[in-house]
Amino acid sequence: MKKIIKTMTLGALLATSGTYAASVAQCASCHGQHFEKVAMGTSKIVKDMSEQEIIDSMKAYRDGTGGGALKGIMRQQTKNLDDKYIASIAKIIVSGKGVKSDASSSFVEAATTAAATHVNINEGASDPKRIAQEDLSTKKSIAEKDLGLRKTDLYNEKNSQADKTDYSRPAPGTSTKFERAFKDAPPMIPHSVEGLLPITKNNHQCLGCHMPDVAPAVGSTPIPPSHFTNYRPDTVMKNGIVLKEGKELGKKLGNTSDIKLAKAKKGDTLYQGRFNCTQCHAPQSKTKTDVANTFVPDFKETKFKSHSSLADAMNEGIE
Repeated sequence: MKKIIKTMTLGALLATSGTYAASVAQCASCHGQHFEKVAMGTSKIVKDMSEQEIIDSMKAYRDGTGGGALKGIMRQQTKNLDDKYIASIAKIIVSGKGVKSDASSSFVEAATTAAATHVNINEGASDPKRIAQEDLSTKKSIAEKDLGLRKTDLYNEKNSQADKTDYSRPAPGTSTKFERAFKDAPPMIPHSVEGLLPITKNNHQCLGCHMPDVAPAVGSTPIPPSHFTNYRPDTVMKNGIVLKEGKELGKKLGNTSDIKLAKAKKGDTLYQGRFNCTQCHAPQSKTKTDVANTFVPDFKETKFKSHSSLADAMNEGIE
């Protein structure tokens, strides 16, 4: 009877406690669906820990009294958790039921990730053969099905299905980085973002791995100097007049675009204009594009395929 009651209680927790389950799903993005992974190549395997060990570890991270190389990351994950919350999460983990996830199968990809330092994100994107096939200017006549993006019979919906988008990727710390799409392009996210989005004031897990003081320890790409810099013109309201960089908007200054050079105001903290990482950085889907890509990137130098020079080139072409 005791065993049945215990099972029912745990089942109710798993079924009804959406908040706890959501937090465990965030853990799974690094630790694996069944907490069988060595997160960031550093952590213990959580499934081998006792319930009390998990509770003690999470409390130590939360209170800042313990932790190794991943201390900064785990502090972000646990800082808002109370004792009851932590105990509930630990109970879910040791249950062995794992975390239900549409992308859980993506974690096995880590074992087959390429050994290369960076994956060429442009490889196969610009296919001359496909471009030639889709060039309508070379055709004497054009079939109806070739006029739109669907490329199927306009009078039959049977085969009119787009290629399914697949965002599955290895867990953070186990994926291979992508090359930039072009010089100074924002790097795309090479790992699973399951449980990491959306980014909010109380849930900004990107900072746990990508802040410059943490990134070297976990092998992630550090947030660049440009993200700690305010390039926006100083704007104030004085006696009912809008002043930008000390000039009256609408008179001495036509509009904001008349400020040609970006005046860098460097800070020690992440500039809040760069708070929303996924505004520029995004997961990459595995899918065939509807039309051929004719874009060919020019990196100027090979090093810019994996590194940014944006902070040094912010005014390039303007001065």
